[in-house]
Amino acid sequence: MTEQVINNLLAAFLAVTAVGMVRLRGLFAVAMLMGIYSLVSAALFVVLDAVDVAFTEAAVGAGISTVLMLATLGLTTRDEKPPKRTPILPLLVVVATGAALVYGTLDMPRFGDPEAPIHHHVAPRYIHVSPSEIGIPNMVTSVLASYRGYDTLGEVVVVFTAGVGVLILLGGRAGKPKAGQTGRREKEQ
Repeated sequence: MTEQVINNLLAAFLAVTAVGMVRLRGLFAVAMLMGIYSLVSAALFVVLDAVDVAFTEAAVGAGISTVLMLATLGLTTRDEKPPKRTPILPLLVVVATGAALVYGTLDMPRFGDPEAPIHHHVAPRYIHVSPSEIGIPNMVTSVLASYRGYDTLGEVVVVFTAGVGVLILLGGRAGKPKAGQTGRREKEQ
């Protein structure tokens, strides 16, 4: 019962944080709220016993993403421009996507249901076979490092590629002079 209360409180805090991000016009405050949102998401993953996902969310969501947002704010303005009119198309796209996602979850088993299919086929195999098949006593490590090894490698490659892309984008602007200006080397000569 206590775990359900914690889940509900964290989910409510996520909703309040999301509404705050949408309502604010100060981009610095929005970047900070995004970091808080990711940190609360990581806490929710810990409560749901998905510690590996929580580590990734804390490192990428609360850590790297917040730093990149703040670095981007250093290159731009701190305030969002007021919209000329309220755009309705993005709202419709978000509502349609949300409705499709909710519809896709209607036939899923209830949260924590011991009769869910995963508890009868996949989980028992991992519990009974992975120590002898893989040789690693920790089930989470054996699943992530062996059974889902290619998936984990793909996730690492995607995160690394995104990081390199952001660094190239941020670093590419620093050395180029703006129109009408000469570069630093030309001035020194």
